[in-house]
Amino acid sequence: MTLKQLQYAITVAETGNITEAARKLFIAQPSLTSAIHELEKEYGITIFSRSNKGIEMTSEGDEFLGYARQVLEQANLIEERYTGQSKGKQRFSVSAQHYSFAVEAFVQLLKEYGGDKYEFHMRETQTFDIIDDVAHLRSEIGILYLNEFNENIIRKTLRDNGLAFTTLFTAKPHVFIGKNNPLARKKKLTLEDLIPYPRLSYEQGSHNSFYFSEEILSTVDCDKELIVCDRASLFNMLIGLNGYTICSGVISEELNGPNIVARPLNVKDHMEIGYILPVAIHPSQLTLTYIDILKKLI
Repeated sequence: MTLKQLQYAITVAETGNITEAARKLFIAQPSLTSAIHELEKEYGITIFSRSNKGIEMTSEGDEFLGYARQVLEQANLIEERYTGQSKGKQRFSVSAQHYSFAVEAFVQLLKEYGGDKYEFHMRETQTFDIIDDVAHLRSEIGILYLNEFNENIIRKTLRDNGLAFTTLFTAKPHVFIGKNNPLARKKKLTLEDLIPYPRLSYEQGSHNSFYFSEEILSTVDCDKELIVCDRASLFNMLIGLNGYTICSGVISEELNGPNIVARPLNVKDHMEIGYILPVAIHPSQLTLTYIDILKKLI
């Protein structure tokens, strides 16, 4: 295995096309194909499946390229440390539940450390996909929460995937509502106060178990349910339909505007919000810096 072979495989995965990858790499297509075959043969895996329709990455190829990206990142750090020169783009990926502080930290990291060339990914996604992204190294770090209801299931899923959870902070339950919602006049809310209003929550896809819900108290019965996939839709419906969602209460007015407010919810529960990392891999310098920024923001 060589670093060049790893770069070849990653470029093929990014372009989804051998011909296009060869053009970007400035090598002949047969040479690129041969290099990929040698890599697959060396490790006894199939990185790409090939058909008349083209190439697709296999599940074991997806996992392998996660490690390959880590290797190339570390090689780039060595190059920078001892020659003062960077070889290629800065790369960094985060997978998170829909937390504005995670995005705010991401923006700050990019502004301070992105450099002249970068490829940063901010994935606000479903809970199971966060775990899967970090386990397969598509993201360096994941952000999610634990509480008494989901902790055993989530921790078992993390252990099964070789991941560890570290707490950033513990939050009391709050309710996000539009500033013109009648509930905004109250300083504290109860579950009974919420009954007349539609409850908003994030879609969890095929893993739509209560244990993977992004919102606590998801098992509480509700007559009016709205399921969305993104934060913009959720916030628009909070305002336009006088809806609500139960959350940590942490929000960035700079990123999300002044029209959403948080009110404490009078229930005995909590959200232990933290990050997940692979146990067997030392985090990159960008990951450690991102964690430091998160801590400062919080």
